Order: sequence, then structure tokens, then C-alpha cells
Amino acid sequence: MSAAVGSLVSYRSDSDSENESESNASPQNVDPDAVAHLLPLKSNTTMSLAVLNAAPEVAVKEAVETGTHLDPSLKEVTYNPTYETMFAPEFGPSNPYRSQQMSAPRNMLSGYAEPAHVNDFMFEQQRRTFSTFGYALDPSVDTSQVSSNSYIGAVDEAEKKKGLTVFEVGPKKPDKRKKVKGGEAEDMDNFLGPWAKYADEKDGAKPSEEEQKELDEITAKRQKKGRNEDEAPAEEKTVLHVKDMYDYQGRSYLHIPQDVGINLRTTDIPDKCYLPKKQIHVWSGHTKGVSAIRLFPMSGHLLLSSSMDCKIKLWEVYNERRCVRTFIGHSKAVRDICFNNTGTQFMSAAYDRYLKLWDSETGQCISKFTNRKVPYCVKFNPDEDKQNLFVAGMSDKKIVQWDVRTGDVVQEYDRHLGAVNTITFVDENRRFVSTSDDKSLRVWEWDIPVDFKYIAEPSMHSMPAVTLSPNGKWLACQSMDNQILIFGAQNRFRLNKKKIFKGHMVAGYACQVDFSPDMSYVVSGDADGKLNIWDWKTTKLYHRIKAHDKVCISALWHPHETSKVITCGWDGQIKLWD
Repeated sequence: MSAAVGSLVSYRSDSDSENESESNASPQNVDPDAVAHLLPLKSNTTMSLAVLNAAPEVAVKEAVETGTHLDPSLKEVTYNPTYETMFAPEFGPSNPYRSQQMSAPRNMLSGYAEPAHVNDFMFEQQRRTFSTFGYALDPSVDTSQVSSNSYIGAVDEAEKKKGLTVFEVGPKKPDKRKKVKGGEAEDMDNFLGPWAKYADEKDGAKPSEEEQKELDEITAKRQKKGRNEDEAPAEEKTVLHVKDMYDYQGRSYLHIPQDVGINLRTTDIPDKCYLPKKQIHVWSGHTKGVSAIRLFPMSGHLLLSSSMDCKIKLWEVYNERRCVRTFIGHSKAVRDICFNNTGTQFMSAAYDRYLKLWDSETGQCISKFTNRKVPYCVKFNPDEDKQNLFVAGMSDKKIVQWDVRTGDVVQEYDRHLGAVNTITFVDENRRFVSTSDDKSLRVWEWDIPVDFKYIAEPSMHSMPAVTLSPNGKWLACQSMDNQILIFGAQNRFRLNKKKIFKGHMVAGYACQVDFSPDMSYVVSGDADGKLNIWDWKTTKLYHRIKAHDKVCISALWHPHETSKVITCGWDGQIKLWD
């Protein structure tokens, strides 16, 4: 205890003496006797400090920041290193064998391969050469002066091939000789086949004169049916079937009749609709199946029909129900038709790749449009100020917008992945909905070629027929899984799962759906030629009528009548039911 106290006293006296010496400015003030007296005491102090070492040396900040290297093998550090010093990379090359074999780093199964400056292609070239020819360049020899000693493996083979690699020699050329049983060989360039020796014989199989004539005719027809001939539009003409085009007051058949018992000029709908029960008239005149029917806008006093016999006919719905006019101008079946708002003009789309604009009154073809693709559907823009614009869904997945005044394509909507089947205007004609063979439903803003709504579910099928309800709130879509699906037509375009109409067979046919004017019933044809009528509220199948011998492709409920439905089928007939 006394020794420890003594050492502390001596440490204190030592520090005091150091402070005094620092306070004196010049060495002349130091007393030599005092220094001599303190010398033995200082030696004792150093010994006691070596034992206790109460103030160890600490590295100054500058020494740490100047990049003092920290040896990773150290277990103890006598200063406070910075983060950068502790985690600085090791100096010098790394030795992969610095520890036991298992702890050594590996980059391959057998151990560690040091990276060498060898081009990947050169290595692969030598490896393939060695595996193919049995020799390769010795990597330990300077390759600037290549000799027989520069190769390893089959050196004789290397000399024979002059050291060429597998890439320089190239593939082995096949022998253009065919071995025959007798051991001989024939030149393959002149080999004409096993039946060649019979070609010059007189008894060889040749067509007779009649057969040769038929073959020549078929060949000539095929040559005529070239692209240019096929693409030429058919000549347009029209046939008027009534005696006088104008009545005694100078009114044409487009004038809305006033003697039919109901007011066709009004937009009012019937208060209550009833189920049609019996057939009251048949319009016959088409020689092949009818593909589409459209009623005259607003009044519905005329009916336009298109057929697979390449003709379009206009019929009276009231009075004598005559065929008024026939429009001839397509070389192939007519697919779709569409009136403008006033009914004075209509568009026709056919498989001859042409869209034609017709005058409903005179039968004249006003203009024709094509982009060398088949149009599947056509629609005028219903806005009054856009009656010069129409859109057509094409077989090449596009929706093309034309201007009838210039005849130019003004917009293309190219987002579908399959042929476009239907186009339906919704939301006060600001938007339109399209369906396609890609099993999707897309909603577009007018004149904006990017769809803002895309509806496609894994369970969805193609919907080749779509109809807007009279109140503009719902879209009825004929689905190819024998169902009619109802989508909202205002904001969300959601599927109404409570309104699914089943019980008919339509798979493979684009049977047009329609609503009764008061939204009480939904009507549709089917593949069996039947007219199906469902109740809108309960989705119950109320009535089924055998309407046609073949597919009933379209059904229209007259907008001013309580129970009149018009159907058309592939049997070429159009029927009126009441």
C-alpha cells in the first residue's frame, strides 16, 4: 500500500515538475541542483508507470485519417480506427490457399482457377480442335513462331493439316454420289428419281385430249384470277321494283307514311310490349342466306337487308310490304350494312374488301373505300356534326376511320389481337365499344387510338354480336358459350352477373340480339333457326318459335310496335312476327 502511495506521489511530483518546466520560457531559470536531486526520483517513476500504465498511447486523429492500413490478421487494435479503415480492401494479391483446403475460396468444383488472359473464342477454338482432330496449340509456348513443337497431342495430324483449327477447315463436304446395290455410284446432280427411266416410254401415263383440255381451262382460270383482277371493284347498278318512284305529291319511298295506324314520326316508345305469337308476312327475294337486316332510322318504315348473294335490298315494312329497290355492286357476300342518321345514305361492307356508300333514294353508289382487308362491321358516327365519318372493323385487327368527303383514312385504332367483329357507340356517342376474335372487349374514346378500358377474362368467349339497350344503359353481347352477357354501358363497363340469358344454341354464329322498346324482353335467333324471347327482369326463357329452316342470324323488335319482331335467316327469307 505504501509503495503504491509513493509511486502516485512521485507521479504527481513528476507531472508538477513537467508543468513548471513548460511554464519557464528559457533554460537559464532551471536550477542544476534541483535537477540532480530529482533524477533518482524520475527513474523510480518510470518503473512504477510501466507497472500501472494509467495513460496508454492513443493514435491521434490525423494518423488514422491518413490511411493507416489495418492488418486483417490482427486480433487487437490499440486505437479507434474509422469505418473506412476497418473495411478497406486488403493490400496485395489474394492467396487462395492461405488457409485449409476446405476454407479456401472456390470458383469451380475442383478448387480455385485463377483468371488468365485467354480469349473465350480462342479457348473454345482450341478445345474443339483438340476434341475433333486430336491436337491443339501448347499454351506454354510462344505462339508467335509456330512450329511442330508448338502442338500437343497428335502432332503428325497437326503437320498434315498444317495446324488448321476446326473452324478453318470447315464442315466435311458430303459426297454427291449415291450408292447402288451393285456397288456402282450415280452422280446426285443428274439423278432424276427412281421413275426417270420410264419418262421417255410411249406407254407412260399421259392425260387424254379431253383431260388436257380441262387442265388447260383450269390453268387459264387460275391465271385470270390474279390479284389485280380479283381486287377490281364490281360494277354498281340498281334496280327499282316499284312502278313510280314518286307519288302524286312528289314524295319518294323514303317519306314516312302517316296512314299505318301509329305515329312513326315520334320518338315515344310503347307503354307495354307483348310476346309475338304468329308469322304475318314473309319477304322473299334473296337467293342465298341473309346476313344482316337494319330498320330505317327513327321511323322503321323501311327495312334494309344484305345477303350472301352479293345484293342489298330495301323493303317496305307497312302497307303492301313490297321490295322497293335492289342495290348491286359487290362481287362477294355482303357482311354488314349501316344507315346514317337520316337514312338518306347507307354503308355496305362485303367480303370483296370494299366498303361502299349508297344513296338510299336513287340507288347510286356515291363512293367506295378499301384498305385491301376484309371489313367485318361498319358504323357511322351517330353525332350530327360527324355524319361524314364512319368506322369499320377489319380482318387485320384494326378499326379504321374514314372521311367520306375526302375518301381518306383519318384514324386507325390498332390494339386488338384478332379480327374486329362489332363496333357499338355508347355514352352519348363520345365512346365506342369493340369486340374481337381475341375474346376481349375494348372501350375507346372517339378519335383517340388507345383503348382506355380493356375487359378480358380467362372464362370469356368471343362476342361477335353486340346491341345497345334502348335506354343506353346496357350492352347485350352474344357470347360463343351459348349465353347472352350484359355489360354496363355507362362508366365501369362491368359484367352484370345477375343478367345472363341462357337456353339457346349459338356457338359459331353471330346471332344478333335485340331489346323490346320498353325493356321488358330480350330476343335472339339461334343456330337451329328458332326465335328465343327472354324476360329481362327474371332472365327466364319465355317463348321459343321455329322461325327459319336454317340459322336465324338476326332478330329486330320494331321500335314503335308493341309486338312486331322481324327475323332473317340463312334460308334467304325475312319474316315478320306479331
